[in-house]
Amino acid sequence: MPQYLISTYIPDDFDPSLVTKETIDAIHALNREMIAAGVRKFACGLSPKAVTIRSQPDGEVVVTDGPYAEAKEFVGGLSILETESLDDVLAWVRKGAKVIPGVAEVREIFFNPAPAES
Repeated sequence: MPQYLISTYIPDDFDPSLVTKETIDAIHALNREMIAAGVRKFACGLSPKAVTIRSQPDGEVVVTDGPYAEAKEFVGGLSILETESLDDVLAWVRKGAKVIPGVAEVREIFFNPAPAES
């Protein structure tokens, strides 16, 4: 069954202290519903602080503070859901958008199996 990464974006001026108890309760209720349906594999929020590691053409590796790209929003959370189809995962993401307004991105996860060792 396919798995999907759902990335939720929040504005860079997001203030977590303004999140209401009702919103937190709704997030937990949605997570419990997804767990009961057997679709949620993982979910979490993310800190706005980031460290970026970037390889250079000369082989050096540069480490910097902050997200790689300048943006007015950042990934604030992620979930991995396993559903029968893209339509099914989009139904869950629509439910989430009613709880947490903003932008969410859905991507199917794919795996390239390692070659067999001889």
